Order: sequence, then structure tokens, then C-alpha cells
Amino acid sequence: MTILDELHSYGEDLEKLLLLRTSPIAVKLLEKEEDIPEGAIRPKRDRGVHLAQCQALAMSRRQNATVAMLKEDHWCWGPLIGFGLVEPPDFYLEGQIIFPRMVASLEAAKKLAEESPRLEYGKYIGVVSAPLKTARFSPDLVMIYGDSSQLRSMLLAMKYKEGYQVTSTFDPIDSCVYSIVPVILTGQCRITLPDPGDYERALAGEDEIIFSVPRGKLEELILGIRHLEEIGLGYSHFVQEMRPDFPRPEFYKKLFKIWGLDVEK
Repeated sequence: MTILDELHSYGEDLEKLLLLRTSPIAVKLLEKEEDIPEGAIRPKRDRGVHLAQCQALAMSRRQNATVAMLKEDHWCWGPLIGFGLVEPPDFYLEGQIIFPRMVASLEAAKKLAEESPRLEYGKYIGVVSAPLKTARFSPDLVMIYGDSSQLRSMLLAMKYKEGYQVTSTFDPIDSCVYSIVPVILTGQCRITLPDPGDYERALAGEDEIIFSVPRGKLEELILGIRHLEEIGLGYSHFVQEMRPDFPRPEFYKKLFKIWGLDVEK
């Protein structure tokens, strides 16, 4: 089995075992045009249109499209700065984009601009995305749109091999930046809220949340997902039932007996 075959099997397992509505997205930062996979859509060149990055990601997860977004393809400013495709202007760094419309003070706006994650200017020329199950490249990370129950299963899976726990900070805007850039910079998983643009222009559901997994931890996620399925604790095994005195695993009974509490007869 080739590396790509293995990655495709990961994508198929995630979709099947988590009952995902859309495909996990393989994402790769591009250093040169030769890195763009054959057949990738270049929005401006191929279709004469511009897209927001969230729309390109939506095309990958919903339409099984491979989309390469270079500087000239973008119609939203956030990823241009976040991915290092342009140099941030001084008035952005001073906080003047979001002050006073979204933030009450210029000082707070400046702090947010300074702390916003950014990749090194000029290191990359763009980003390519595709469904993990068919991607023709090895991704830097994988983005998975799911609901809170599917996220819970993925977080459980990440704990299986080494007890890894995911920590995140949350910002309600620039989800395309926050779901990609910190993962590239830190090599850690991240949870991100779809932003208003993702909701309005890329059709993200109100119940969706983004889980980003760096390439180095993807196997860890799959191992945990498969293990949970094998022991009957996979996503589809949980059934909602309001039942008092419900059946419990043996270790529950052992703990309750130690504490002098009621145990099943």
C-alpha cells in the first residue's frame, strides 16, 4: 500500500465510522507552482472568478474538488495575511480594520492584530485542498467538519495512544486562518469555530465545528477511531436513553463500593 493509498483509507474510515456529512479535507501549503497537483482548479485562471478560502475548502469537502488558492484567487483579506501571501499593512497591525466597528478600543484591536497567527511572508505561494479520500498529495494537515458528538469521538480517539488532549483558544472570525496556521506552526491539533463568512458564503452548518489534525498526528486519530469502534464505543454505538439505574461497567461498581455508595444488585 502506498502512502496515498493509506491516506485515502484514512479518509474513507473517518467518513464511514463518524458518519460525516462531508469529506475530511486534506490541506497543503504550496511553496512553488510545481507543487500544485495536476487537475487542481485554479479559480481565477480556470473559471475567471475569485473565492474566499472557506469557499474553496467547502468545494473540497462538499464537491470532491481539488482547489489551489494562490494570491490572485482570493476575495477575502484574512487568509492573504494569515498565510503570508502578502505583507500586512501598518494600519492592519495598528488595529484599524476592526476598530471601532468590532472592538471598542484601538488598543484592544491592535492586540488582536498582533496576536493573530501568521505564516512567514513569502514562504508559501498558496494553499491546495482536496478530499482526503482522493487527494493526490500528502497533506500538512486534515480539517474535519463535524458536530459536537463527532468531535467528542475524535477527542476520545486522540487520547487512546498516548493520552493526548487537545487544547484550543477560540476566535469567532478568520476560521480559515485559525484552523490552519496554528496547526502548521505548532504541530498540534486544534478546534475552530466556523466564522460568519464560512456560514454565510461557504454554507457551514450552525451545528458544525472544525477539528484540525496535523499530518504527524493523523495516524494517532485513525488508530483511536478504529479502536473505539472495535470495543463498541465508536460514534454510531452511542444511543440516547433517559434511563435511571442504567447498566454500568465493572469499574463503576468497584469505585462506588469503595465510596460506600449503592451498587447494582
